[in-house]
Amino acid sequence: MHILDRLYATIEDRKTADPAESWTARLLADAPALPARKLGEEATETIIEAIRGNPDALKNEAADLIYHLMVVLAAAGVRPEDVWQELEERQKQSGLAEKAGR
Repeated sequence: MHILDRLYATIEDRKTADPAESWTARLLADAPALPARKLGEEATETIIEAIRGNPDALKNEAADLIYHLMVVLAAAGVRPEDVWQELEERQKQSGLAEKAGR
């Protein structure tokens, strides 16, 4: 099982956890607003570190960004497999053609 699939499974398990005991449960309890807001914050921090050119900080922010994206997906009931399938479909055409088709 891929790390992202394991992460998603852990997030799913936290849906029934006590929000006072689990950050993930707290995010999910206030979904979709809180996880979406946190995703935006982490995206901004990731951009900042990418511009600064600090690989260690970028790695950490990217991990936070991916975690919060997975929480947003779980809150919305979107499974990682669905995202992986979408990526597979997009690989069948060029990025420019895919963008033009939206």
